[in-house]
Amino acid sequence: MGNNDPRDLLQTVERDLRLDLFRGIGLWMIFLDHIPHDVVAWLTLRNYGFSDAAEFFVFISGYLAGFIYGPIVRGGSFLAATKRLLKRAAEMYVAHIMLFLLFTAQIARTARKFDNPMYENEFNVYNFLQHPDVLIGQALTLRYKPVNLDVLPLYITLIAASPLILWCLVRRPNWTLLASAILYVAARWFDWNLASYPPGTTWYFNPFAWQLLFVFAAWCGVGGAAKLEFLIRSRVALVVSIAWILFALLIVMTWHIAFLEALVPKWMIKAIYPIDKTDLDMLRLTHFFALAILVTRYFPREWSGLTSKWLRPLILCGQHSLPIFCLSVFLSFGAHWILMQYTRGVWEQLVVSAGGILIMVAAAWLLDRAAKVPNLFVDAAEFKTVKAIESGKG
Repeated sequence: MGNNDPRDLLQTVERDLRLDLFRGIGLWMIFLDHIPHDVVAWLTLRNYGFSDAAEFFVFISGYLAGFIYGPIVRGGSFLAATKRLLKRAAEMYVAHIMLFLLFTAQIARTARKFDNPMYENEFNVYNFLQHPDVLIGQALTLRYKPVNLDVLPLYITLIAASPLILWCLVRRPNWTLLASAILYVAARWFDWNLASYPPGTTWYFNPFAWQLLFVFAAWCGVGGAAKLEFLIRSRVALVVSIAWILFALLIVMTWHIAFLEALVPKWMIKAIYPIDKTDLDMLRLTHFFALAILVTRYFPREWSGLTSKWLRPLILCGQHSLPIFCLSVFLSFGAHWILMQYTRGVWEQLVVSAGGILIMVAAAWLLDRAAKVPNLFVDAAEFKTVKAIESGKG
């Protein structure tokens, strides 16, 4: 198997449109959640449960890494998989730095033009504008990050580490998953995290904790999902998942309704709070797993709705997740600026939210059309191979 062409293995992977759909849903939720005080954001998951779009993306990224590149590593082409994954991490890093520079410039220009320093402080770019010589280096090393730019560094770190993770998963999948769980527990117990800037701060998404979800997803992608099929299909898992989702809904509703808050016992409040996002609290993780069980049971891979024209906009956004995410950051700031600078009425919130989503869909459609344009350039290696064959025939 070591002689298999990695490109042939890649071509045999059938695209799971469910992953694109939920990535698209996650992108729309991120856009809405990044608009402060937006009434449309009440449609997003974080208002009805412990987990949110972040879990969507980390799980899907890990699953795809295992599902696509696991067979390549198992086939003896570890270096080919490593090259592809590190290239993807490099693309994400470049995208993050470009997004950081443009986003910071956008905020600085807005604050200066409208003489409103609130934007600089609200989005954590004031220090950068005061000391760009120092903070540009911190940004390049992923230590300094404005608000809303925390998640890409986590993805970059996990994708960069994925070749080693996959190498271990292919050889010792269960032991690798156990090691990941131990690292998760140790990180929470000993407060392990990467240093951020300014000194004394740490990453908002702790990679030592969030790696557990990524590794578990990759474990599923390399074949572990088949081992869990009996559990996912069991009635006990279904009942427990529904009960946990309803419990999470009740707890989240207490954040908004004082009457419900009074019904929660004090011992329970002490037991479940704080529900920490930085270190991927177990309540968030199990809530996501409960949702994943329901999705797996009731939305099969061959579900006919995936080809519906009504879901096509979401799937298109999910298929171009990196550029659409970067665009959503700008759009969310633009929507926030419009609402703060002019009016914050309900109709205005509906219009800017819908407008941002339409722009994201239009951009995804353009990217999809651009990808279908024929490539007139031939790979040099393939060209030489063809010439050699033709010379041999001659």
